[in-house]
Amino acid sequence: MCLLTPDSEVRLNPIYVRIWDILFSYKMDITWISTVILAFFISCVIFSLWNPLYRRRNLPPGPTPLPIVGNVLQIKKGELVKSLMEFAEKYGPVYTLYFGHHPIVVLTGFETVKEALLDQPEEFSGRGRFPTFDNFVNGFGIVFGNGDQWKDLRRFSLTILRNFGMGKKSIEERIQEEAGFLVAEIKTFKEKSMDPTNLLLQAVSNVICSVVFGNRFEYDNRSFEQLLTLFGETFKDVSSSWGQLLDMLPEFMNYIPGPHHRIVKHLNKLKEFTLERVKKNQETFDPNCPRDFIDCFILKQLKEKDNPNFDMNNMIMTILNLFFAGTETVSSTLRHGFLLLIRYPEIQDKVIEEIDQVIGQNRIPNIEDRNKMPYTDAVIHEIQRFSDILPFNVPHKVIKDVNFKGYTIPKGTDVYPLLCSVLHDPKKFITPDKFNPNHFLDSNGCFKKSDAFMPFSAGKRVCLGEGLARMELFLFLTTILQNFKLTSKTKFVDEDIQPRMTGFANVPKVYEMSFILRAP
Repeated sequence: MCLLTPDSEVRLNPIYVRIWDILFSYKMDITWISTVILAFFISCVIFSLWNPLYRRRNLPPGPTPLPIVGNVLQIKKGELVKSLMEFAEKYGPVYTLYFGHHPIVVLTGFETVKEALLDQPEEFSGRGRFPTFDNFVNGFGIVFGNGDQWKDLRRFSLTILRNFGMGKKSIEERIQEEAGFLVAEIKTFKEKSMDPTNLLLQAVSNVICSVVFGNRFEYDNRSFEQLLTLFGETFKDVSSSWGQLLDMLPEFMNYIPGPHHRIVKHLNKLKEFTLERVKKNQETFDPNCPRDFIDCFILKQLKEKDNPNFDMNNMIMTILNLFFAGTETVSSTLRHGFLLLIRYPEIQDKVIEEIDQVIGQNRIPNIEDRNKMPYTDAVIHEIQRFSDILPFNVPHKVIKDVNFKGYTIPKGTDVYPLLCSVLHDPKKFITPDKFNPNHFLDSNGCFKKSDAFMPFSAGKRVCLGEGLARMELFLFLTTILQNFKLTSKTKFVDEDIQPRMTGFANVPKVYEMSFILRAP
């Protein structure tokens, strides 16, 4: 069957032929049939012209979109990232996808992502649409901001974090102290089987809490537990099938009931908690003695009263950005790391051996030890690479018309640089789908850097907490293994440790383990 146009004969997609057959397999009222035929005919015309229309814009190639929904029906339910990777196999490392009527340029593989984020960092520095969060953040904060607002907030936040010790001794001491509290808490379980999720969330979150709020929380603090539960539920809902549909078709999903509406409810509760803490700081604020990040922001507001980039909305969203970046990702990486070390006890034994040789058991680990521990450093890098916590990355957009690999990406177009495709690039890692610390070791057993190691993204939008996260991963992991052997009653297999390629975040499977106290 074909549709004749003045210029050409355009063959119908087989899906429309099938729909046509189905329509006439039922006895219908003639008026209803006429209406359906008219709608069917119009859809055929739109579908036939859609692809040539957008090809004339010189966008990268990609699957032909349907009217209204774009390519959403070609995305496997709950498997957004996997579907995007499969498209790359057919259309190449740069292709165009449509979520509704919005074109998305997807970048896969190290060379392609590098050429965009590192070779043209300014052009690709915009923050793209992220509907699961957009209705809540409204463009405020560091992560979702753009233009001068984003630049001001990023510059200010980096300065404050450095002043409070990020990359210096003071933040190291905060992490060491929290690692000590974590060890003490683990000992209270007396080697019983347990789910480590909550403990790791609390320990990691306390580090950023000490910077933002000026204090840590006790592990049995009920309100603290509720706060972290909200973080976990938000990540879970954002990465769910419903959350993925909301990202792809927000114009429809905003009006369809479902669990995706919990996301904004969770975020509003987190906002309320943050507002209460800000009010407490305002009541006891001393401009001569800022105690934490909130005080520093209040001081900045007083100094730049006419600068809208430092208003209350940006303060609240920036605090929440720091919380999300400094809590869920690091704790999930550690949780995945424990699972991997239980699955491969021989690797765990080699890390423990290096800890005993370099640090011993009579002092706490410090960040300077990392340079003397190449195997442990390689294992931590491989945990980050393999666990692939943010496979999707946070959407970018181009801030001007960009010529990229022979194609034209118009200003304002959303761009998805898939970090999972970089961290699992077979051209950069010899066994990309296997856990293998040798990816970061040379033939002499020395630590070897890889330019494809991008768990924190790259370019202008690289995670501002990268230094803090790397310090936390090293100090928490070495302190735990200095004191405990990691075991589990469950015999984990390769399928158990594979990262779940879903939506925004990969969360390790729920499991139980035991911390066996090591003999002094």
